[in-house]
Amino acid sequence: MASLVFRAQRRLKRVDSSKIFQGLVITVILLSALLIGAKTHSLSANTVAILLLLDLGVTIFFVIEIVIRYLAYPNKKRFFHSGWNVFDTVIVIGSLIPTGGSGVLLARLLRVFRVLRLVSMVPELRLLINALLKAIPRMGYIVLLMFVIFYIYAAMGSMFFHTINEVLWGDVSISMLTLFRVATFEDWTDVMYETMAVHPLSWIYYLSFIFLTAFIFLNMMVGTVLEVMSQEHDNYRAEQHGETGKGGEPASRAQIEKLEKELAEIKALLLNKR
Repeated sequence: MASLVFRAQRRLKRVDSSKIFQGLVITVILLSALLIGAKTHSLSANTVAILLLLDLGVTIFFVIEIVIRYLAYPNKKRFFHSGWNVFDTVIVIGSLIPTGGSGVLLARLLRVFRVLRLVSMVPELRLLINALLKAIPRMGYIVLLMFVIFYIYAAMGSMFFHTINEVLWGDVSISMLTLFRVATFEDWTDVMYETMAVHPLSWIYYLSFIFLTAFIFLNMMVGTVLEVMSQEHDNYRAEQHGETGKGGEPASRAQIEKLEKELAEIKALLLNKR
């Protein structure tokens, strides 16, 4: 009995990990996205009926797919330890909610979120999302520093420019919104020239603010994300090679490349001996 269960689990594992099945899942996810977009148009009753049938087929396929993945998982208790598995399961269960009745809005929203399953199916997209999530704590300090700079400049702007334009510089909160407009370069020159008509040297205020926010802090955020993404790619390559570094940590890219070079040299020596 145990051998039958093991063989069945191994077959399901092969099905779940096969490129054909994964390609089919991605195709169905894209079909689900097209169905969502099609429902936003004015369609005939027959077309709507066909779309509902297709949507039902997509839902059934997703249920079968998540069941196969669960049964193929070696340790069932650890299946939900993965955030991606939890995410996919919630989306699939939510798709089972009928689109009629009081839960129609929730059901439609969860069907829209089915498109996000594409992220969990493509490893490269998972790397990007994981890198972004891990970079958020580091970016939090940059955001905090940016808020301090915004607040200081907003207080200064409100003190100096509120008599020029009460709508843009009436108080600190409104001034911060105005500075966000300046930081995103949304007609910021109009704001600057208006204050320069009264305070000719106010251009220093704007250029220094843009230099700090749009150039320094933005590049710091980009650098943080790129650093985390590089670490995630190194970890992914280490997992693919099945190698780990000291202390159980994933091997670095340099370690992997060094190992590949040593293997190539050993192979060359063996070939020369022959």
